[in-house]
Amino acid sequence: MRLCPYPFRITIYPWLVLMLSIAPGCVTSGTYNAKVAELDKLRADSAAERARLQSQLKEAQDKVAELERRLADTEAALQKLTEERNGLAKSLDDSTALVGQLKQRLEKLGQNVEKLTAERGQLASGLEEAKARLEELRRQKAAAEARAATFRKLVSQLRSMIDAGQLKVVIREGRMLIALPDDVLFDSGKTEIKPAGQVALGKIAQVLATVPDRRFLVAGHTDNVPIRRSSRFESNWELSAARAIEVVKFLIANGMRPQVLAAAGYGEFDPIAKNDTPEQRALNRRIEIILQPNLADLPSLEGLEQEAK
Repeated sequence: MRLCPYPFRITIYPWLVLMLSIAPGCVTSGTYNAKVAELDKLRADSAAERARLQSQLKEAQDKVAELERRLADTEAALQKLTEERNGLAKSLDDSTALVGQLKQRLEKLGQNVEKLTAERGQLASGLEEAKARLEELRRQKAAAEARAATFRKLVSQLRSMIDAGQLKVVIREGRMLIALPDDVLFDSGKTEIKPAGQVALGKIAQVLATVPDRRFLVAGHTDNVPIRRSSRFESNWELSAARAIEVVKFLIANGMRPQVLAAAGYGEFDPIAKNDTPEQRALNRRIEIILQPNLADLPSLEGLEQEAK
């Protein structure tokens, strides 16, 4: 027995995507086994990535400890040489016969002091850089864990709709998204949301309203079959954008904040399957609600503006 899963996406962690796209009884055993193997691979990749971050974290910690030790040794040597130089300077006042020799020793000690002072500055700078790198690795790890937690929560809250084939929660191009087939929401060529689609979007709005510090992009997609031109829509692009806007308006009416929502129409230009068969074209006709990346997780752009001047 085979049921065609509807494309539905959101973005969090790749190794969880397959959990959402495989529902018992929806695919053939061969496809199910392939998906299980793919899931295992994704889990392995995720574990490898976590191990890599932990390894980098350990290396940074070791480097910090080594730099701190070297800095302490340098400061101790600097203190000792400074005390010796001061002692020789005092002896110079009392021992005029050793003036020349003491001058040479003082010059040499002065050079050593200057060298150690410069080395201490370099070590201090390296220590600060290592600490900053260590903190960045910790922040990346925390952000990755937060994204995984968000994905798991969405899957759990939308599980009944996923199992019913009304939507999918997936990872696409590194972004979490919820994907709904257009026939759940709209009739062909129309932008009015059907009653069943309103029920589905109402449940989704309740879930997304609880996701903190996130913005959402509602994206409309079509297949590549040209639309019959009318006074309202001249192309699939206009139709997909109008549908996305209708979904945004509906989500706002059901409790979501306008400040976190945006709409976009991609027409037929962002397919997820070939348009060679009716089944493939059906996969491309969809609405996606994309969780935009948290700006706090992105690399800082401070200083770039000055470089451009």
